[in-house]
Amino acid sequence: MTSASAPVTDAAVAVRDGSVALGGRPILRGIDLAVRDGEFLALMGANGSGKSTLVRTLVGLNPLTTGEVRLFGAPLDRHAAWQRVGYVPQRASAASGVPSSVWEVVASGRLTRRRLLRPLSRADRSAVERALDVVGLRDRRRESVGDLSGGQQQRVLIARALAGEPDLFFLDEPTAGVDLPNQQILADTLGHLKDDGATIVLVAHELGPLAPLVDRCVVMRDGRIAYDGPPLADHEVHSSWLAEPHTHHHHPGSEPSTGDRSPQISAPVDTTEDERP
Repeated sequence: MTSASAPVTDAAVAVRDGSVALGGRPILRGIDLAVRDGEFLALMGANGSGKSTLVRTLVGLNPLTTGEVRLFGAPLDRHAAWQRVGYVPQRASAASGVPSSVWEVVASGRLTRRRLLRPLSRADRSAVERALDVVGLRDRRRESVGDLSGGQQQRVLIARALAGEPDLFFLDEPTAGVDLPNQQILADTLGHLKDDGATIVLVAHELGPLAPLVDRCVVMRDGRIAYDGPPLADHEVHSSWLAEPHTHHHHPGSEPSTGDRSPQISAPVDTTEDERP
């Protein structure tokens, strides 16, 4: 299990001493975080805690005020292999206003793998079909995205990211506003990715059916990391004891007992809740 002190070159994604200010207002302060290859990390916290801002910073959508982000060991400004990164933003809709089928939206995920205006190859089409299979939407591929439910549209966006065959996935609140059956399908989808060795950074307010997949939990409070350690139950994430100074930056090697997580424990793009003035 990775801690923030791990060398950034050993991580799929890492930020060292990262701070972000938006509109002159500090949002993130002194963030140290490294996510190892193949790890499933849940980034949790209340609305406005900074978790969505952190993910947007890790994929280069928010500039750092101080610090450095590295992807696969390379500084973010020199990272060129964007086909290795998949990103599903918060509260996005798969319907863009232009009538598109499910297949067309998912196929757009291959753009990072081919030259502009070049026709889809056999490999491209196979990747699209595999992505549709993984999210359980092969039988809906010819339907208009606008006719799907919110949960189904979220699965289309995940399939679009999957079609690019990335090694590192960022998903920002993928279960927000999604009913329980679709949450379970999302959990099954991410379980397949985890089994295939993908690195997954999931932003969530609550985990629900995704909880069994999580290797490590990081909890944000007021733009800082309040907890970094073994997975927590949903109710523990919002407990007052996580605000205590001695709970900050908990790392492997001093893990709490399995029975008691009390204060004795020694962590298409829309504007997010974190970034609103």
